[in-house]
Amino acid sequence: MTLAAIGRAIQDVSVFTAVRESVYVYPIILSTHLACIAVFGGLILVTNLRLLGWMLTDVPVDALIQSLRPWKQAGFIVMVTCGALLGASKAEEYLANPFFLTKLTLLAGVALHGLYFGGKVYRREERLISPSMARAAAVLSLMLWIGVVSMGRWIAYYDPPSPVEQQFSQPAP
Repeated sequence: MTLAAIGRAIQDVSVFTAVRESVYVYPIILSTHLACIAVFGGLILVTNLRLLGWMLTDVPVDALIQSLRPWKQAGFIVMVTCGALLGASKAEEYLANPFFLTKLTLLAGVALHGLYFGGKVYRREERLISPSMARAAAVLSLMLWIGVVSMGRWIAYYDPPSPVEQQFSQPAP
């Protein structure tokens, strides 16, 4: 089974077809997804800049992380839910898009980042956090999230090769 066939099967599920074909639902979900990216991204940025010691240095790291955690969790859940609805509604197209696939790979990197640094940085008291570990977590987080957002934006600019281009790029039998 090809990626295109898998994508077609996913997007043909009735709820994803309804999202894709609705005049209002798709743009509302897209707008919600983008708003959550802005809020969630801003909170991630604040956290990372604090871990780097570049802002809010008078606020303990652990207190900042704790206070922002519920907002980041809620934003993440809404953002991912909206993203999944958007992606699944056009799965055939997106699974052929290298920017979408890169975004999914970077999101896997975000998950691994959370698993690795969660107990070492994000769920510790400030006095127990290694400054070098905190800086590494912040830099990696910034790189991953900038990549995710960039790839998400670039999805719209991917033009799949035309059948003629594909024909000439194939080696002759």
